[in-house]
Amino acid sequence: MKDKVRRGGGGGRNQAKTDVISLSGGNDAAGMKQDEDTSFSMKIQGAGVEPFELQVHGFWLVQDAVMTLLSRNEVSPRSNLSLALAGTTLDPLAQLQSLKGLKAGTILRLVEEPYTSRSARLHLARVLELLRASGPQDALREGRSPSILETLTHTQTPDSGLPNGKSMKRSLSNTKTESANQDGAPPEYLLPGSSERPLMALLPHSSQPETPRYLRDLSLSCWNPPPGHRKLQGDFLYITVVTKEGRRCDITSCPKGFFLNRSTEEVFDPRPAQSSSVFHCFTDLLCHISPAFKQTFNTLKTRPQQTPVEMIPTPYHTLSWLGPPCASRTHKNAFCRLGLDEQAATQAPDWNEELQAARDLPQGSLEERLQRDRALLQVNSAFVRTVMQGAETVVDGFVEPVNGNIEDPAFLWGGLFMSQGAANAVFGGERGRRAAQRLELEGVQAYSDLDMLQGLHTLPTAIVDYRGVRLSAQGLAPGLEGSEQDQETTPASRGLLYGVNAGPQESPQRRQLLALLAQAAKSLFLQRHTVVAPNGHKVPLFTSVDAQGLLGADGRFYILDVFRSFPADANFCPDVEAEGQSVTGEEEESNKSSNDDEEKENCVNVGWPENYHETSGLPTSFPHGLCRLKPELIQAFIQHKHCQFTQHVREKLDENGGFEECATAGDSRGTEAVRAACKEVGSVSDIIFEMRFNPNVFSPGVSFPPGESKSTKLQERLLREAAAFIITHQIPAFVQYWLHSNEAPMDGASLKQELHKRGINLRYLGHVIKALNQSEHKERLRHIKRSVIGEIFIRSTRRVFNSFLQGVDVPSVSAAVSHFLSCLLVPHFTPSSVGEETKKKSRRRGRGAGACESTPWSTLTSSELWNLVCQDAVETYNISDSLGSGLNHLVEQYGLQKLSLLREFCLKTGVQLRLRDYFLDNQNKAPIGPDDVLNIFPIIKHVHMSTVDASKAFRAALNFVEKGLLDQAHENLKEATYLFGRVCDDLQPEACHCHSMLAKVAFLQGKTAEARSVQLKAVVISEKVLGFDHPNTIQQYALLGVYMYAGGETALAQKCLLRARLLMLTVHGEDHPYIATLDSCLGMILSEEQREQFLKNALRLNTSFFGPTELHTALSQHLLAQWMCSKGDYRNAMTHEKEALTAFTSLCGEDHSQTRCSKEFLNTITKQAVKVERTLRQAGADVTEQTVECLNPTTDTILEQMVLVTGIRRIAQSDRLQEYKQKHLELKAAVRRELGLKLPNESAALEAVNGEENSSEQETGCGKEAEDEGNPAAENTSESQQEQPVEEVSVESTATVSANGHGAEPAVQDQHEEKTDADSERADSDVEVKIVSEGVEMKSGSGEENGEINGAEEIIASPSVLKSEVTWADVVSKPIITNGTGDKASAVNGVEDSVTVNGTAEE
Repeated sequence: MKDKVRRGGGGGRNQAKTDVISLSGGNDAAGMKQDEDTSFSMKIQGAGVEPFELQVHGFWLVQDAVMTLLSRNEVSPRSNLSLALAGTTLDPLAQLQSLKGLKAGTILRLVEEPYTSRSARLHLARVLELLRASGPQDALREGRSPSILETLTHTQTPDSGLPNGKSMKRSLSNTKTESANQDGAPPEYLLPGSSERPLMALLPHSSQPETPRYLRDLSLSCWNPPPGHRKLQGDFLYITVVTKEGRRCDITSCPKGFFLNRSTEEVFDPRPAQSSSVFHCFTDLLCHISPAFKQTFNTLKTRPQQTPVEMIPTPYHTLSWLGPPCASRTHKNAFCRLGLDEQAATQAPDWNEELQAARDLPQGSLEERLQRDRALLQVNSAFVRTVMQGAETVVDGFVEPVNGNIEDPAFLWGGLFMSQGAANAVFGGERGRRAAQRLELEGVQAYSDLDMLQGLHTLPTAIVDYRGVRLSAQGLAPGLEGSEQDQETTPASRGLLYGVNAGPQESPQRRQLLALLAQAAKSLFLQRHTVVAPNGHKVPLFTSVDAQGLLGADGRFYILDVFRSFPADANFCPDVEAEGQSVTGEEEESNKSSNDDEEKENCVNVGWPENYHETSGLPTSFPHGLCRLKPELIQAFIQHKHCQFTQHVREKLDENGGFEECATAGDSRGTEAVRAACKEVGSVSDIIFEMRFNPNVFSPGVSFPPGESKSTKLQERLLREAAAFIITHQIPAFVQYWLHSNEAPMDGASLKQELHKRGINLRYLGHVIKALNQSEHKERLRHIKRSVIGEIFIRSTRRVFNSFLQGVDVPSVSAAVSHFLSCLLVPHFTPSSVGEETKKKSRRRGRGAGACESTPWSTLTSSELWNLVCQDAVETYNISDSLGSGLNHLVEQYGLQKLSLLREFCLKTGVQLRLRDYFLDNQNKAPIGPDDVLNIFPIIKHVHMSTVDASKAFRAALNFVEKGLLDQAHENLKEATYLFGRVCDDLQPEACHCHSMLAKVAFLQGKTAEARSVQLKAVVISEKVLGFDHPNTIQQYALLGVYMYAGGETALAQKCLLRARLLMLTVHGEDHPYIATLDSCLGMILSEEQREQFLKNALRLNTSFFGPTELHTALSQHLLAQWMCSKGDYRNAMTHEKEALTAFTSLCGEDHSQTRCSKEFLNTITKQAVKVERTLRQAGADVTEQTVECLNPTTDTILEQMVLVTGIRRIAQSDRLQEYKQKHLELKAAVRRELGLKLPNESAALEAVNGEENSSEQETGCGKEAEDEGNPAAENTSESQQEQPVEEVSVESTATVSANGHGAEPAVQDQHEEKTDADSERADSDVEVKIVSEGVEMKSGSGEENGEINGAEEIIASPSVLKSEVTWADVVSKPIITNGTGDKASAVNGVEDSVTVNGTAEE
């Protein structure tokens, strides 16, 4: 891969700008991937700029070098330039290394090219972008989430005018000497126990006041556009400028540049003014006519340059629920005044053709795949932006429907087909219509993710919610192949090749489409089945009954109407299930062969667990009839069935003499065991384990032929088992997981992500509440219950709000929204006050009074709204008494914050409020007025384009991290960040996680400066892509605080941690485990006066959430004891350290390094306490407090403890992993001895495991905690481990066992291991893996150079030895999950048996 990246680079117009930004803007990952030999410097001169040197790469195109030049301060804002070598203009698409005579030190000249009308406007836009001060306020006005990090960390320094400096990095570096200079105590609202939640502290109050004013006015001239005779002479447009001196000038734009003309406000005279020259750059002309502009512009040239990730707009709109404090505009929109955004496209783009053309790009090399991924992202991003604009235009009433159907209007705008979809009574009316639109998007996403299917296409699709209306937007279909007027042709030539209504036909195109659909069905775990069409014909299908396969006029195959692609959820379709059971039962009764077979079939066919309906209340009805299972649930369920399959095979083999005997005998016992296990678990095949699902089972109106009776019965059973699997396994696992994690969901978005990761639909929120109430640790899970209750409340409120907005006319939207929020937040609010206020404003504006009183929305009261919300919650989530009598009940009973609920509501509905402090505790007064509602933005759901190579490198890095191979992980993470930069400019959530993990790995390698630099970027990406107050942003700020402290920047570390705490208080509140993490860190780095309350609050929270004997609580006890030692209070310090020692002993054992560290610290405290007591007795009454000697922790000690508290490094709770590895090796050795295999260095391998713990321990003192061999994820891994987010991956000194119980690396890393294959079979226990972290080095024996972990030798038998004896074993352990793993439970505990491909037994 490295060679491919090195030879590629910037090979197209689309990614040229990205290459420039990622390579020139401080992204050092690019340089990492190219040979240093290909980079050299050139001298640039000409075009009126001072000569300077430019560092380039040989693989760059000439246009890449030009784009890099345009981003330099020396050249900006000049544009429309080209490069010339020895008087010859260079081809923009030529590679630099292919140019003759181009070498290091060569002089290249900038050549000013003539303008076109379009390039002249682009130049003006570039000038305006430079002059305009872009800050957080500009993003807020556009409804985008701003980046606050620059404002938070910026400090004014004397050398702030250094050229080419990064202001963020400069401000950070200049504060390294401020470690001892604290900014004072934190604000009172950030102290533990404070109930104040000021919104004004979240965002900057105003734009940068020090921004200079360059011009009084800049706009299009009143003489614009140029008349015909002036167009023929080259005039593009006329511009009017009013300088700071008050001089009014008219400027003409022409091909050569810009010049002053003689026009005035009264007289049009386009001739050039006397002694007026033509300037190629617009700012050169402004400097010529205005000395004040020249002086101010010179300071602008030395303004610190923003990093690329701060300047580049995000591909998709990230909503900010808070707007600027001042609702009115504070500046002129110079872009509109110059008409630069009025040049609408004369023809609407063909979005489908653009998307399919990008999909059809070649993928043979890495460079081609990067270009394809970037092109797909660009097209989809532009499509989504157009959908947002189209939704506002359509809903606001500016577009007429094209079909004339009032109930289901359809619109054509901007190349989009937009509609609400027809309400179907079978699917559940309005709720069913919205569900169909959402499921259609999910189906399109599923088929789009099948990258190996190049021939199957889907239309560009997105859904948008705006002002209570949901619209589905798609690109225009290409039409059917063949002419509509050709009536003699077959249906196949007219395009409809597949579907219930396609009819019987046969053609090469149809066979090709069926092959594609069969391959897609295999990837989506869908079963081929047959249904009865309305005309009575039997139709074989690979998809849902609604799907249609088309051959478009462009020659491509399309699949449409995929909203029922996923299997039905049997928990919520009782009517269809009962109907299907009765029909199928009659068919089976007529075709049964024997009573015994029928009896057995009836027992298995039910599928529901015993007493399932009594305990869960399922199956039951739902407001709509489109309840489908999520793909994540399908994968988890298949994995669960595979566990059952392997268990049945083991049991069957044990009954027949054991695995070894069956493996060596070579008879049919093994095959019979596999067949019996396949039948037992419901495999669609009787010879291999294979799970497929019929998406049309339990679908209303679908009938199956009698020959499908047996298969349909099996599918009904599987779907019931899958539905019950959610209640019996996934929800309990979800609840159990958060008993030991401090990174629990903080808001609705993170809760939804965690539930979907486990395949749990949000309609199960009521059952999650039930599971939490039944848990014996429900008090420790109160923060989860709080989030679930809040999500139920807000989702029900949003549905009521959507209906509420339907009856509101446009002029009353702000008043209606503020009225709705007042009814929602104020328990005894009455609409009279709002009506009177609106009445007064209407009179002042000259409109008639009393109109507001007759509107239906103004009569809504708090009690009516609450009843509507409760009714929706009962219908949707089946909770009757959880919401109580009002919002105050939620606040008092569950600890919900009104501010947090307000934030959730705004994010889900697109409402943007003015930034100010709202008093939400009023009992009858409206807290939000109409002027506080600034805007309503569309909420878009769209297809996410994958970054295949970057994601693959990132996953490979995560596997290396889990194995403790940090050097390889660091290399892969650098590669992944480079690839993310090439495709999406790093502006993607996965790119943020990649940067965060790279910072962690770099920090553990001792590269503190690199960790800080990368984490800065991760914070900015998170703020812009996910949101300035997203839970991930909170965690990224906390990690940045740790790296800042490691670099000696204590003041900035405090700012970052306090920022994280402020966001946490706003998003969730103080009663959350992550607040304990933040308070522990703040308690270590704040001044002595503030430490106590933060440390005690952290201990209180950890004890409350995790109990007294848990690692988080033990660490808090240790930190509090350490602080008390610094104050000389050794008696209380001994008490807390004893509690910590008790917890460490019970969790880790007596011999664990952490336990020994705590014991040594307790001995030190005891000795010091005795010494102090003896001193006090000897000194008598004359002693003062200053004479008591205190124990103060060192900076390294504090840093190591922050690393442990934040989870950058974790403490393993037991040595069960080591016990398992030793037992695993012993069993493998025993089996191989029985098979007659030779074991080289077997004793050495066992000794390596036995002595591993002692060799890997490290002395860290009382504060330096030791890294341990295990991975805590191995204790608490849930069924969704294959999709575990980056934040949950712990960077360990050693690795965990992979999902099938082996230490071998997955196939995704094959390219990294080819060179070590020959050495990996050699048992060499002398190889050492070294991990250096802040000066602490740990060594552990290893059995292989690259594949073995901590001496756990992996000796793989030759395939030829076992080939004839255990050929059926490959069938037994066939991997069916996407990550290639088998039984995950065996990987979690490391002790359960499993059957492996090489035929060995693990018991």
